[in-house]
Amino acid sequence: MDEAILLKDLLLVIAEILGAATVVFGGMFAVYRWILKQNKQDVEIKALKEEQTVICYGVLAALKGLKEQGCNGPVTQAINEMEKHLNKKAHQ
Repeated sequence: MDEAILLKDLLLVIAEILGAATVVFGGMFAVYRWILKQNKQDVEIKALKEEQTVICYGVLAALKGLKEQGCNGPVTQAINEMEKHLNKKAHQ
């Protein structure tokens, strides 16, 4: 009878240890996946920023083309704002 109780207690302790280990490793795996996701998002954000920079230079070129054709007022203001923005971003 005592051996059955000891075996039952031993199995309960082993089950508790396995359960705790599963929780710990599950948490570690969740953190690892979160880090991977953040790294992937960082790469995607960098690519988007580069794309937006190219788009800004394209818009600036189009605005300068309009100014060369005689458009003034809002075009000149937009060119100044765009150049100010690009210079500010270049020095960050």
